[in-house]
Amino acid sequence: MKLALLLLIAYLLGAIPNGVWIGKGFFHTDIRQAGSGNIGTTNTYRVLGPIAGTAVLILDLAKGTVATLLPVWFLHISLSQHSPMLLLFGFMAILGHTVSIFDHFKGGKAVATSAGMLLAYNPLLFVIASVCFVSLIYLTSMVSLASMVSFTIITILCFVIQDWYLSALAVCLTIFVYWRHRSNIKRILNGTENMVSFGLGNKRRQRQQQNKD
Repeated sequence: MKLALLLLIAYLLGAIPNGVWIGKGFFHTDIRQAGSGNIGTTNTYRVLGPIAGTAVLILDLAKGTVATLLPVWFLHISLSQHSPMLLLFGFMAILGHTVSIFDHFKGGKAVATSAGMLLAYNPLLFVIASVCFVSLIYLTSMVSLASMVSFTIITILCFVIQDWYLSALAVCLTIFVYWRHRSNIKRILNGTENMVSFGLGNKRRQRQQQNKD
């Protein structure tokens, strides 16, 4: 009963639609009706600005981290043992984020919440993922591409370190992230993907547009 209750709490933590609630509560804006319509960090930045976007990023990360640590705090499972129980709780938060009871069983693309789980479970992999993500955003100016490539790199590293439970979950999450970004993939291939306002990719696109003009 205790385990079931904690798993439910993990799901409910993940299900909190921070982008929606912050948008409605502080900006009187439903971000699901603006920009890309996604409830995550990128669309929040685009629609509501950097302060709201940063807040959503931190809170979505925290959902994954806190949920993953629930068995450490309440079931006395050692964090250092990399127990699959930690991944189960992290997965419940990710499930909540993507199929939220507070958002008509819809949700986000699971990038930040997955990163939050990784932060609790394996901080070194989280640092590597963060460096890859930031570097790829600078190189491409595309959050979608940076997310997909970073997930792929971390999945490969999971197999390298032979953490099989994490590897299995990473494969599933990577497939899911690619599937949720399928419209982004089409735009990337067409050269029309949305870009952030900084980085080499954005500069390259601006030069191309100037040359056309």
